[in-house]
Amino acid sequence: MRLSRGLVAAASGLLVAVSGCTSSSEDTAAESSAATPSTPAEPVAAEIAWRDCDAEITGLLAGAPGSERDLAFECGSTEVPISYDEPEGETLPLFLLRARLAGQTDRIGSLVVNPGGPGASGADAAIGSALTLPEDVLRRFDVVGFDPRGVGLSTPVECIPAELKERVIASEPRPTTPEQIDEAFALQQEVADGCAEEYPDSLGTFNTVDTARDMDLLRQSLGDEQLTYLGYSYGTTLGSTYAELFPDRVRALVLDAAVDPDDDPRAEAEQQASSLEAGFDAFAANCVGLVAGCPLGAEPRRFVEELVAQAATAPIPSALPGETRQATPGVIGTAIVSALYDTGRWPQLAQSLAAARNGDAQGVFSLADTYWSRLPDGTYTNLMDALVAINCADTDPENAVPEEEIRSLAAEWGQRFPLFGAGSAVGLHSCQVWEAERTPIPERDAEGAAPILVVGTSGDPVTPLPGAVDMAEDLASGVLLTWQGQGHTAYPKTECVTAAVNAYLIDLVVPQDGQTCPA
Repeated sequence: MRLSRGLVAAASGLLVAVSGCTSSSEDTAAESSAATPSTPAEPVAAEIAWRDCDAEITGLLAGAPGSERDLAFECGSTEVPISYDEPEGETLPLFLLRARLAGQTDRIGSLVVNPGGPGASGADAAIGSALTLPEDVLRRFDVVGFDPRGVGLSTPVECIPAELKERVIASEPRPTTPEQIDEAFALQQEVADGCAEEYPDSLGTFNTVDTARDMDLLRQSLGDEQLTYLGYSYGTTLGSTYAELFPDRVRALVLDAAVDPDDDPRAEAEQQASSLEAGFDAFAANCVGLVAGCPLGAEPRRFVEELVAQAATAPIPSALPGETRQATPGVIGTAIVSALYDTGRWPQLAQSLAAARNGDAQGVFSLADTYWSRLPDGTYTNLMDALVAINCADTDPENAVPEEEIRSLAAEWGQRFPLFGAGSAVGLHSCQVWEAERTPIPERDAEGAAPILVVGTSGDPVTPLPGAVDMAEDLASGVLLTWQGQGHTAYPKTECVTAAVNAYLIDLVVPQDGQTCPA
């Protein structure tokens, strides 16, 4: 699974089990590149048109943690080829954001960041990183984020209407009966048909290989001889793909919450279901151990099972004025997955589930809406659209799992992983109905690249630790750093990891391979 926020399968049983400038699809995209990934085209990098957007950004951040830092923000735009088979052909726009800390000394260059998804905004990530990264790093680097092709303000792919997104989120999260699985498959088909109709010739344009090529053009436009990069979750797939395509252009890559795109899709989905179950168990144990008592009682798992059964019979309304939605089991499942990303959200999850049991689903809607980037006016960003489009463009049809096997796995995993197994299995079907060109992610070894730091968390419920272990082993220069903690991603959450990553980014001091940081 290549995501930071996109575990649709576990949350709704629908999509992938693995989460500026706008214009119409046919005006801004063309058929996906079919160039061999190991021999990328070499177009000329375009200049970046920067403008001061400091007042806009700082006004939005007033009072936020880290906003007291003396930061300056610039927004930028540039153009990249739609197809790298035709590097001098039509282009599409990319949106960037750059943050600089006042008083930089001994500047090294740009630190390019990607928060994952696929579908999450790199521009937003640059703002967040400027507020949270250690100042030692900010004194040496500009922080630069870009919205990848198809994402945010960079020619966003938009083909799933808000009404369909609502149905996706509300759908059965644990489809095990033939009827439930048929309904999940039908929703997957509806999503695929709508996107194929909206982008009949260009849907495959939105893929990771071409995004990695875009990133190399941005590196050149930023004036950096080599790339310094911090990628989270799906961002580790983007970063490792870059290293495979351009190994000699790597200065330092930090790949945090790494995933293994070479893994068999069955094994990947099964591992994710298992890790989510373990993540829920960690949340439950933490709740039961609270001095003040757990709002879910002595058996949180049983509480959730009863709550889901309640919502299946009578969806739960919200006390929020003007809210007309009612929480189904799918909404509750999405809220749980959303909170498992970050231990800081565990108290909110416990309180929200308890309130839902008492008839108010406002809290679970808040968590679910955060997960899928639903805005206060009821509209959505294009996170879900980009997630499925990019994930499916990256897949190899030869790895498709037969439909009957998926049905069997849903039944089997539904028993072994009661909350998340069936949805993870049914998610394996999503890209098999996707009608678009595919550009599979190349196998990785990045032979010739400088040392690459891969970070994994032992209790990561979203990108399980085996993915980081495999990635570090796959990369010829990979070095593994493990945090014995909980939640999704590790840097800069703990002093041990932070010190190791800072030394690597700034001074290229590589930690010992296999180093472990305590919780």
